[in-house]
Amino acid sequence: MRDLLRTGDVRISEHGYDELAEDGLTAREVIAGVQEAVVEEYLNYAKGPCVLLLQKDRAGEPIHVVGGIPKGHNKPVVLVTAYRPDPGRWDITFTRRR
Repeated sequence: MRDLLRTGDVRISEHGYDELAEDGLTAREVIAGVQEAVVEEYLNYAKGPCVLLLQKDRAGEPIHVVGGIPKGHNKPVVLVTAYRPDPGRWDITFTRRR
């Protein structure tokens, strides 16, 4: 997934764009930050393998990004959503659910 993102082989779902706008995030900052930590992997997800990533926005605040590769394909990466994680639902590192 990271290699595809580095080469620009990425699409953002309509839902993804809505979520970015809702949290005041840009596609550029989300795509630029995908080199950060993998929080959870969903390798057997029905629509294709995907991951939940923890990254930082341009102000250094945490963002969760979910992206994956459509089932039966090897590209592109589709960014499904990006959001600011709720501190009430995550530990202080934003890597473990409460």
